[in-house]
Amino acid sequence: MTSPTDENAFLHNLEAEVEAELAMAESSHPEESGGPATWLYDPTDVERDEVGLRSILGAAKALEGDDHSETT
Repeated sequence: MTSPTDENAFLHNLEAEVEAELAMAESSHPEESGGPATWLYDPTDVERDEVGLRSILGAAKALEGDDHSETT
């Protein structure tokens, strides 16, 4: 069983990693770099990844918020 501090550290690290991935995904919008022949990624895949990352980030923040409310 993990302690609350271990879980908080894990959630904090998870948030940092997801935020970094999200920043990278947001900065690589293929539709801004010319036509489909120059795209490295399909814009639909990029958008789907961003939605997934935002969901993970929201869940991690919600869990972290639950941990804070239990300790106060």
